[in-house]
Amino acid sequence: MQLFKTRPSITQLQLLIWLAVSLLLFFSYLPMDGAGQSAVYTIVNTTFYAAIIYGNILFLYPVFYQKEKYVWYVLLVIIFLVATGVLRGYSTLLIYNTFFAKTPEHISQKAIINYVSGGVLIFIMSLIFRIAIAYFKLKQQTEEIMIQKSQAELNLLKSQVQPHFLFNTLNNIYYEAYREAPRTAALIERLSDIMRYFVDESPKDDVAIGTEVQFIENYIALEKIRIRHEMVVFFEKNFNSDLRIPPMLLMTFVENIFKHGIDKSSEQNLIGISLVQQGDYLFFKTNNAIHAEVASKRAAGFGIVNLTKRLTMLYGSNFDLKIDKSNNTFAAFLKIPIA
Repeated sequence: MQLFKTRPSITQLQLLIWLAVSLLLFFSYLPMDGAGQSAVYTIVNTTFYAAIIYGNILFLYPVFYQKEKYVWYVLLVIIFLVATGVLRGYSTLLIYNTFFAKTPEHISQKAIINYVSGGVLIFIMSLIFRIAIAYFKLKQQTEEIMIQKSQAELNLLKSQVQPHFLFNTLNNIYYEAYREAPRTAALIERLSDIMRYFVDESPKDDVAIGTEVQFIENYIALEKIRIRHEMVVFFEKNFNSDLRIPPMLLMTFVENIFKHGIDKSSEQNLIGISLVQQGDYLFFKTNNAIHAEVASKRAAGFGIVNLTKRLTMLYGSNFDLKIDKSNNTFAAFLKIPIA
């Protein structure tokens, strides 16, 4: 019969350890003191053992030792062990004189020293106890990560079934449309490329910069369908083709252009985009006109906020992000390291 239906937690393991300690103490006292007295002594001593161990690993060690306050740690440990030793000695004597002694007894200096010495041994055990807890926590976390990884891989395999089916269907539609409407077929191809980017490239830590640029160009081409009048996009590109960057890092600015910088009724939609490599840095700039009608409907979004958080996670403080809204123009500037 299993004690636990699932793998025991760290708390359950600790309870098992203390149960074993209590039984060991009880049966060691039993031959001399009888069941009642042995049970009381077991409770008292186990309580003091737990106080020493958890007092060290939960308070003294993290608050003083781990913060490099070594002198304070040593002094407080000495005071703590002496105090618990004295308290344990007098508590044990008080219980003995009250419930079990025929004639009251007095505690001796030797007995106090023995209690303090016993506390020192328990303190040493607390260090081993702490290492054991840390090991089990690390082992448990590792197992949880492995389970999550396996589940994520399984979910990924499941999720790839429908996108691949959709890609195949889009390819069939593309070939049908190509004979009747080549322009529509080209747009379907761009949509297929965008979806394939989301599935195959965006989960990666980094992608080829050419792949990222192609994704942006596909997105612009599809967005143009929604614009009544022809819009002009100047896209300056000057970078090493071997360069790799985190995926979806540049997309926020381009997306904001079409969300907030395009007036569908205007014939004067002009967009400037620049992606240039200079030395060990990559510079990305966008600019577009701020139309009065669009600006009045502009809603606050989280795109730039989320981008800033992501940049901080990727580069720390080694990046530059600026937004400028002046002269009826919205300009965004991003500088990131590539070396």
